Amino acid sequence: MKLPLSSAVAERLEWLPSVGSTNDALRERATGPDASAWPDLSVIATDTQTQGRGRLGRVWTAPPGKCLAVSVLLRQPIGSSVLPPDSLGWLPLMAGAAMTQVVRSLIEGEAGHATSLHHHPVASLKWPNDVLIDGAKVSGILSELVPSTGVIVGAGLNISLTESELPVSTATSLLVAGVRHASLDAALAGYMINLSRLYRDFVRFEGDAVQSGLHTLVTALCGTLGSPVLAELPGGEVVSGIAREIDELGRIGIDRDSDGWRVVVAAGDITHLKV
Repeated sequence: MKLPLSSAVAERLEWLPSVGSTNDALRERATGPDASAWPDLSVIATDTQTQGRGRLGRVWTAPPGKCLAVSVLLRQPIGSSVLPPDSLGWLPLMAGAAMTQVVRSLIEGEAGHATSLHHHPVASLKWPNDVLIDGAKVSGILSELVPSTGVIVGAGLNISLTESELPVSTATSLLVAGVRHASLDAALAGYMINLSRLYRDFVRFEGDAVQSGLHTLVTALCGTLGSPVLAELPGGEVVSGIAREIDELGRIGIDRDSDGWRVVVAAGDITHLKV
């Protein structure tokens, strides 16, 4: 596939007609005998991923040619003098913010066509690693630490899935949301431009999300804030309440319904509850 826009902005881009997992493929290249040929912000992408996965080992599948799967190498070892370990939680939020911006731009672009949207969909970031359109998931993020190398950030974007092809009722696609003129190349290039800019600023400020501006951007894009949520924590505890803030480490603060006490969540499954 020819990707002139994406090829022009990626440090290195390899398009695969089909692959099991873009994260796995990029890890093999970034740690193999030719590792030096894969610099920071290298990319592997496909529209046919056969063994995709999400958080907690969940399977992610889609019909061939209907979705964009992309993995980006962030070759800054966590724990180095550049990115401290406690900055790790910001990377999926960074990727989610970059993808949210892309989805918003594609929606805006659709409105400029003759067949403009009757309803103007709203794209937002769901803490910690999803992008939603009107509350339904259109994109997911999976970050994986590669020891002594850095982090691989994988993202999937549902582009042309029809309603009958959606894996679950809580999912959507650009097509279902009314975006009929989405270019895969434009989506990938826009994502890379946004992610590269956010990442370079983040590195320049040594993983400080506040100083780099990432905290402000994520807070502005995050639809979880101000919403009633149910948080399932890794230890099995369940917290319900109102999501109030994202702190300087990327953790979300939830004011618990039972007593109003603010619970700070670093990892967990978040469900947006209907009001």
